[in-house]
Amino acid sequence: MNEQQFIEALKEKGIELSEKQIAQFKKYFELLVEWNEKMNLTAITDVEGVYLKHFFDSISASFYFDFSKVVTVCDVGAGAGFPSIPIKICFPHLQVTIVDSLNKRITFLNHLSDALQLENMHFVHARAEEFGQNANYREQFDVVTARAVARLAVLAELCVPLAKQGGYFVALKAAAGAEELKDAKKALTTFGAQLKEEYSFKLPVEESDRILYIFDKIKGTPKKYPRKPGVPNKTPIQ
Repeated sequence: MNEQQFIEALKEKGIELSEKQIAQFKKYFELLVEWNEKMNLTAITDVEGVYLKHFFDSISASFYFDFSKVVTVCDVGAGAGFPSIPIKICFPHLQVTIVDSLNKRITFLNHLSDALQLENMHFVHARAEEFGQNANYREQFDVVTARAVARLAVLAELCVPLAKQGGYFVALKAAAGAEELKDAKKALTTFGAQLKEEYSFKLPVEESDRILYIFDKIKGTPKKYPRKPGVPNKTPIQ
């Protein structure tokens, strides 16, 4: 998917990019490749791959979840900024907080945000488990999202505590998502989330399977969650 195909594909989905937004994606690609030589941000560095597997794939969440109706978004373990920064470029009103455990990535994200002139961006260097226990962030966000971070049972423990009651947890998953959902049912109930909608679709060009899960945060998360760093991964609630 080259730049023009990317623009056209988004247009078909009702997202018409301005010249400024097109330039922001171009700059994003250039900085991603440049910084990737200094640190490991992504294995995908060709134009077609980045525009399809990072930019378009991230934005695909917005085809099924209306980001124009929310304001505060938290992206857990965003790495090089996926999915939240491509979504932010398309929906500039969003106030985005990204938490990542690697300070080098936070340095890149700060530089990227400045270069793209993005406003209302907040980057936090922390383990997601500790971040979720911080009163400044816990149950503060309209939407919490994550892509390719962990299995759903683990991811739910990191993300759901950050969503406010009445907010959402939006998980971007590949083909294994259906199996993960079965394993995560107890965890989701425990943390106060309930499946609202699920959408299966294929990423264009390569036709790989994607599943988007939208969960409602229907009640407060018990205070003991998330547990200490490393524990959710070692002993997920199932």
